[in-house]
Amino acid sequence: MKSKPGRAPDPGEVSEVEPGHQQGIRTRVLLVAAMALIIVVVTSSSLLLVRHSLLAQVTRDVSQNLTDSVATFQNLQTERLAVLEREDALLADLPSLKALMTTSDAPTIRNGAVEFWRVSGNDLFALADSQGRIVATLTRGVPVDPTLEAGLRLLLTGSGKRYLVGRSNLYACSTQPLYFGSREAGALLGYVINGIAVEGGTLRQISGPAGAEATFLSSGRTVASTLDPALERGLAAKLAPPSSSRQPVPVELGEARYLATTEDLSSTATSPLQLVVLKSLGSAEMSIRRIDRLMLIAGLMALLLGSALMIALSRLVTRPIEELARGVRAFGEGDGSHRVPRYGTYEVRQLSSVFAGMRHEIQQANRALLESERLATIGRMASSVSHDLRHYLASVYANAEFLSSDRLSAHERAEIFGDIRTAVHGTTEMIDSLLIFSRTGVTMGRSPEQVSSLLERAVALVRAHPDAEGVDFIIQTRSAISTMASVNGKEIERAVCNLLLNACQSARMPGGAAQVVASVEAEDDLVVLRIRDNGAGVPIAIRQTLFDPFVSEGKQKGTGLGLTLAQRIAAEHGGGVRLVRSRPGETIFEMTLAREPSVEPVKVPAASREVVAE
Repeated sequence: MKSKPGRAPDPGEVSEVEPGHQQGIRTRVLLVAAMALIIVVVTSSSLLLVRHSLLAQVTRDVSQNLTDSVATFQNLQTERLAVLEREDALLADLPSLKALMTTSDAPTIRNGAVEFWRVSGNDLFALADSQGRIVATLTRGVPVDPTLEAGLRLLLTGSGKRYLVGRSNLYACSTQPLYFGSREAGALLGYVINGIAVEGGTLRQISGPAGAEATFLSSGRTVASTLDPALERGLAAKLAPPSSSRQPVPVELGEARYLATTEDLSSTATSPLQLVVLKSLGSAEMSIRRIDRLMLIAGLMALLLGSALMIALSRLVTRPIEELARGVRAFGEGDGSHRVPRYGTYEVRQLSSVFAGMRHEIQQANRALLESERLATIGRMASSVSHDLRHYLASVYANAEFLSSDRLSAHERAEIFGDIRTAVHGTTEMIDSLLIFSRTGVTMGRSPEQVSSLLERAVALVRAHPDAEGVDFIIQTRSAISTMASVNGKEIERAVCNLLLNACQSARMPGGAAQVVASVEAEDDLVVLRIRDNGAGVPIAIRQTLFDPFVSEGKQKGTGLGLTLAQRIAAEHGGGVRLVRSRPGETIFEMTLAREPSVEPVKVPAASREVVAE
């Protein structure tokens, strides 16, 4: 939107953001961050997938090892029980043992059983009569307790029982009947029972090859185990109730994690019995952690190398773009010589080439436009000046011819000379106006002046002008307020005269009583002059170009430089000129001046910048 003449920028207005003040993420940072994010996501995902796959594989391997351990135990026990049954069969066929059982005397049988126990060499040896009563029980290193004797009776009465569960021990047993005569036709004399203790040594035969641990549990208590006693406590509570499924389950004992499988042997034992085989996951987890560290190190190296590579690539991509942006910014600020990058990617080079061509075309168009505007300005100036200049020259030429006549009186000669002087003064004033219009730069020769005094002198000068004939002038000042400012008095006086003459010409047009009111007052760091007339107002057609040079409508004479010069002089004094209000019967122009000279124009207060043009 085009600013009104003499109007300083409003701090409250929304203006375009300068390129240097735009906020946003740099492309280089965005590329590096994207690369880092991709590497982190890929590394984390790979780490999780590898860890999950390794854990699954370890679980499968350990489960298979546990299954193999249980199968190994069953095979081993089957072989041992087969050997034990053959030993029992040999003992049952010994005539001496049969003779001992025929005595039916318990003390005699107990004494004689010792010799046969030594012959068997097993951990448990027992003899029972034909009624199933246990008459002799011999164990190695473990005292006989009621639990053991009750278990022996269950071995005799239970079908398929192979394990004898004591209070704190476990035996794999074999039972053979004793017959007087043949097995088919002889009389039953009793039973012989042999048992092998299931203890740490036996269990290590199961767990050793697989690197596992084995434990036998009966009713929540440990009867045989290879585990450390500190880890045995609480094992039964952490296992699920026994079932037909051998699916391994994770178990935490102390600070170690195990995978455990349970084999229920209760159907072949005198009490509830479970075989628990466990394998530690510590070594596998240590290997997984080692792999995790290696992958994290690899991911970190990839992050560092990828970031360094992306920084280098992003610099290669973004550097010509940044240089091109600086070239565009410089061209927008008027510098058309900034170098355009000729390197970079294909797209950047193509963009640079397009911008260079566009800049060249714009520069050519601007030069052509400036030339056309210069010619148009010269044409408007010649058209505007030529009429008045011819009028003044014609007056000088005609009056000069009259002065050459001898028939004129002295009074007539004085009148003619006055007309010639007026024409010369008009020509001089026109030339001065053109010189001021063509001048650029800051006004020189300033000094402290009372602007109210300059206004009074300007009014006095305008009163003597032919355009001010019949115009009533009113000056309004506040004597209590100082209007002192550092200005060039002659230029300010000329600018005020131009505004007053413009008001006089406007006030005289519609006829009737013409009136011009001039006022001056001080506002903060500004001195404000207002010129009001009671004319018909500024035509709507020229309001947007009112302060352009050589703009004039409805006036019989004048170059159209009056308002332009007033605006330029006021701008050089840190202010401006603007049209405040224009309607039939009232037109107000306002000129502001800075009290002190400054490099930048003084901002006009918001209250006096509102333009009302009706």
